[in-house]
Amino acid sequence: MGSKWRKVKLAFGLNSCVHIPTPLDNDSSSSLNNAAARFSGAISSSGDTSSYSQRSPSSSGLRSLKSPKGTCAICLNTMKPGNGHAIFTAECSHSFHFHCITSNVKHGNQICPVCRSKWKEVPFQSPALTPRSSQLTREDGWPTPIRRVPSSTQLNANGQISSLYHVSEPAIFDDDEPIDQHASIHHNNNSNETNHDIINKVEIRTYPEVSSVQKSASRDAFAVLIHLKAPRSERKQNISGNDTDASPPPVENSRASVDLVTVLDVSGSMLGTKLALLKRAMGFVIQNMGPSDRLSVIAFSSTARRIFPLRRMTDIGRQEALQAVNSLVSNGGTNIAEGLRKGAKVFSDRRSKNPVCSIILLSDGQDTYTVNTRPNVGTAYQSLVPNTIHRNNSGIGLQIPVHAFGFGADHDATSMHSISEISGGTFSFIEAEDVIQDAFAQCIGGLLSVVVQELQLEIACVHPRLELSSVKAGSYRTSLTANGRTASINVGDLYAEEERDFLVTVNIPVDGSNDEMSLLNVKGLYRDPISKEMVALEETSEVKIERPNTGRELVVSIEVDRQRNRLRAAEAIAEARAAAERAELSAAVSVLDSCHKILSESVSAKAGDRLCLALSAELKEMQERMANQHVYEQSGRAYVLSGLSSHSAQRATTRGDSTESTSLLQSYQTPSMVDMVTRSQTTVVGAPLRRSLQPAKSFPERHRR
Repeated sequence: MGSKWRKVKLAFGLNSCVHIPTPLDNDSSSSLNNAAARFSGAISSSGDTSSYSQRSPSSSGLRSLKSPKGTCAICLNTMKPGNGHAIFTAECSHSFHFHCITSNVKHGNQICPVCRSKWKEVPFQSPALTPRSSQLTREDGWPTPIRRVPSSTQLNANGQISSLYHVSEPAIFDDDEPIDQHASIHHNNNSNETNHDIINKVEIRTYPEVSSVQKSASRDAFAVLIHLKAPRSERKQNISGNDTDASPPPVENSRASVDLVTVLDVSGSMLGTKLALLKRAMGFVIQNMGPSDRLSVIAFSSTARRIFPLRRMTDIGRQEALQAVNSLVSNGGTNIAEGLRKGAKVFSDRRSKNPVCSIILLSDGQDTYTVNTRPNVGTAYQSLVPNTIHRNNSGIGLQIPVHAFGFGADHDATSMHSISEISGGTFSFIEAEDVIQDAFAQCIGGLLSVVVQELQLEIACVHPRLELSSVKAGSYRTSLTANGRTASINVGDLYAEEERDFLVTVNIPVDGSNDEMSLLNVKGLYRDPISKEMVALEETSEVKIERPNTGRELVVSIEVDRQRNRLRAAEAIAEARAAAERAELSAAVSVLDSCHKILSESVSAKAGDRLCLALSAELKEMQERMANQHVYEQSGRAYVLSGLSSHSAQRATTRGDSTESTSLLQSYQTPSMVDMVTRSQTTVVGAPLRRSLQPAKSFPERHRR
């Protein structure tokens, strides 16, 4: 028990003094950062930290979380009469701002956030009630009302006030805070023209598998790689800093603003440490959103409710979002479908919208209300996702991706992966509970750096006798004309410096007319989220090969071979997963082992390519997680599905527990993601890190040497 308690203390930084992180935004007040730090470290003002709150309040860990005398323990601002601020002193002698404590009470909390003692009377915002024993005063000396806590028969199993637990919400969610048009884009208005030039450069390159084909020879399924790389977000120095300061001034990114809805599982299985970790992770998300970004929070258990409307993350917006999340309590079942329905409703009912929209879904259990079968490949999970956010070939609807996070060993990985696939998002597996903040950090590191939207590629054959035979683009929507002359790929949004690789194959005929043959033309069109204009790619890439009279020794393109290996590994993983779902684990392991041997003999692997090394490590890890049915059920399925999600979308997902054995698998991470994860791992409450910081790795263009 002692060892377990020490681990919990270490995870929350309870073995050290509270550390207030440095402000991350230029406009953030010190009080906001104090509140965010308290939110991240003090865990919760609800009664859901029973796993550790039973220890004596005088223990060294909990004592470090107490606020100084004269300071509100909820917002950490000084309490003093004036400006109409009421102060509530509870029967346990701890004092709080009236508006802070009533925010908790209206969500059902009736225990002291400091000493955890249960109150017989709580503050209540209604002038019709008169005060009883607790003291509540305003600057004018008039008392402010409280209400007596109901009898035990009116409390739920967690000791919360049942009648207050359900937050009232309007029938239509058209109460979103208006967008600040002047601050909706993070960039320097004094250099718009320069910014536009920087933002609009999407890099496109093409690589044929070999440089020449003999005139008298034909080649079927000749591979051509199309490589894309999004521009970096323009970075500018904040000149308002003190020039005499030895440290460099803060740097801001030029990017599109975000509307983010988080759909959070607060069912009974989240009680205690899980909910506390979720609150800390949400505190990190809130702290890192900008004043033009908007956030809404949906909490679901047996039912779902909107606990926070779509509001801008200004100083006040952040404080209120922190209070709303911190008041969450856990009970009930798991109704994922209802949570997503309410999350989609926030988007469909809003009056205005930011350029980037997304849903973050987290659950640690299985939906027992909509999907009543054991997780398997054949189950229809379409019913979990509202039709308005289905990704479809027509491109209609809201087009809101759901980035799903499976939390712990008991979540339904199949349903969470299906939800992400149906909506066009990603699926991440949070195996070790204390990496939830890092997982969220990686996700928002991407969402807060979108520089390209609605990117569409057009591929056309140039030579009159040439035909396209296939377009391999993973989960991205493709089309190929019946005559094989043209194809398109719907790429969608790209994060700053994010890369995409697509492999197309063509059938090359015999042709002795010229010494050179033009194969393909590739062009693209996308929306600039800054200007909201449609922009054509500046470069139109034409693929050419030589047609010599005699054959010559050819060198296979490392770039093409690398992507063939990635696609080969993804196909093997999908095949192994299907076998594992049929309980044929030996066959699944055999598929992965065969693929591993093929990869090890490839040109790129022999050249020491890092992506090939990472793929080999991933295949070995999956074999270990398919050792037996119990291991596969506990972690193998989720690990495999998060890998499939990452490879099919070519986007980073969290996999496993992020230990040394999996550090090589951080494929597709962008610099913005790396920066945000590093920030998450270094701005922890308490001096020591939770674990040694693993270097994030990415294996696209930057490692091509």
